[in-house]
Amino acid sequence: MCRFLAYAGAPVFLEDLVASPCHSLIHQSLHAEEAKTGTNGDGFGVGWYGERPEPGQYREIRPAWSDENLLSIARLVRSHLFFAHVRAATGTASTRANCHPFVHGRHLFMHNGQIGGYGLIRRRLESLIPDPLYGSRVGTTDSEVLFLLALARMSEGEQPGEALAGALGDALALMQEAGVREPLRCAAALADGETIHAVRWSSDEKPPTLYLCDRGDAVVIASEPIDAARECWQALPRNTLVSARVGAVSLHPFEVGLRRAA
Repeated sequence: MCRFLAYAGAPVFLEDLVASPCHSLIHQSLHAEEAKTGTNGDGFGVGWYGERPEPGQYREIRPAWSDENLLSIARLVRSHLFFAHVRAATGTASTRANCHPFVHGRHLFMHNGQIGGYGLIRRRLESLIPDPLYGSRVGTTDSEVLFLLALARMSEGEQPGEALAGALGDALALMQEAGVREPLRCAAALADGETIHAVRWSSDEKPPTLYLCDRGDAVVIASEPIDAARECWQALPRNTLVSARVGAVSLHPFEVGLRRAA
């Protein structure tokens, strides 16, 4: 399982969350405490918003703990909204195209989890991606498919939470048709430059961990608390959607149904 964090608030240097805290994301790449494996060394990525609507992006297949370029970027880049992700691969290659976060237009997306039996449904699930978006598919992960399926639904007018639920529903329907017994587990974050929408959901009782820290002038959503201020960190309940921007944080039940079968 991967580890990630998302930040929205007063502009800060990426270093302040990615590298400096006692349990920073770089520390978690070697010493995660709430994941199946303590090591997340199959690549990493950061995505941030600056002066343009489209986010910047840096991804690499080296482990986060050994990449001096990540430290340099984190020390110099300051942003009001950014994502960071360290990867533990679950069956797909360790390539730059498979590292998170993913970018399309003004949107950022990252994911921790797995579609059970993905190899059995991959072809049919990919076929649900509309042609205008399919050309943006450059990697091989289930995460990127979920992102593009959600974007397709958003382009048709669905809200981000509804679109994420729909994408997961598509996958769940195909899993059930294929007789897959493995669970579908998902912690994911989607942003448009102003608001972060994050979900913690699973088809069984074991969703990936996800925490929220509302600091008033800033919001951090992370797989694990990154510092010792544990009184700030709220573990999100299972099957929850959180929408967060400065001064406005809301939690809602997140339900996934069998949206359609292909």
